[in-house]
Amino acid sequence: MTSTLIEQIQQFYDASSSLWEQAWGEHMHHGHYGQDGKEKKNRRQAQIDMIEELLQWGALNEKSSVWPPTSILDVGCGIGGSTLYLAEKFHATATGITLSPVQAQRAKERADAANLSQSTNFIVANALEMPFADESFDLVWSLESGEHMPNKQKFLQECYRVLKPGGSIIMATWCHRPVGGLNGQLTDDERRHLAEIYRVYALPYVISLPEYEAIAQNIGFQNICTADWSTAAAPFWDVVIESAFDPKVIMNLLFSGWTTIQAALSLELMSSGYERGLIKFGLLRGNK
Repeated sequence: MTSTLIEQIQQFYDASSSLWEQAWGEHMHHGHYGQDGKEKKNRRQAQIDMIEELLQWGALNEKSSVWPPTSILDVGCGIGGSTLYLAEKFHATATGITLSPVQAQRAKERADAANLSQSTNFIVANALEMPFADESFDLVWSLESGEHMPNKQKFLQECYRVLKPGGSIIMATWCHRPVGGLNGQLTDDERRHLAEIYRVYALPYVISLPEYEAIAQNIGFQNICTADWSTAAAPFWDVVIESAFDPKVIMNLLFSGWTTIQAALSLELMSSGYERGLIKFGLLRGNK
């Protein structure tokens, strides 16, 4: 990753994570609102449901070649929401990596509070140059971190490298709509919309789900499967917009710095991106 991008991502999450936690709790990712996107549920439940639905979809069960996973890597762990959840669920050791020292520190505090500090570890590290030996993990979990990667191929190569033979990757990431053939290319207006999202959320670029699938195939992942869960995930942004009007959130937002304020003011970019079919919530799973 370029040092400028690393700094941007670091500063973005250093500045915004405590506000997010106050408003939302420990999970910094989309919720799951049923396959039709119409299930009514509270925010935290929707986020837990997203983890559970992903595990089920990822075929992580007794039929997996590595079951239960005893060593888990959470790439882009935030303040440890998924890491702690998975460590507890599978009685596994789980490692979370993030570019944000503030997030890593908070994740450690949360692990202590949950009596999970013996089985979890949080490291400030670059996902394109992971500080782990080959074949270290049974499961690589990446919930909404792929969009931050400036080299998607290198990212998936690193995930493949650190997986044990038979191990699984389960990944969910922001994508743009498929392009080429009948889909046509991205229009100038769509490119402008994406450029605004990149600017506000410190993203280098996103790609389509078929492109991720092609990269995974080239690298050598087996049993690859992809899915588009945009309908199930999209209501999340309307709920976020709603929560931004909470007086407590507004007050904390004012003290959180311009990058966070800008991101909050731009929530509609994601909501309308889903609405027009430009933004997709893409899933990929595979085995080594």
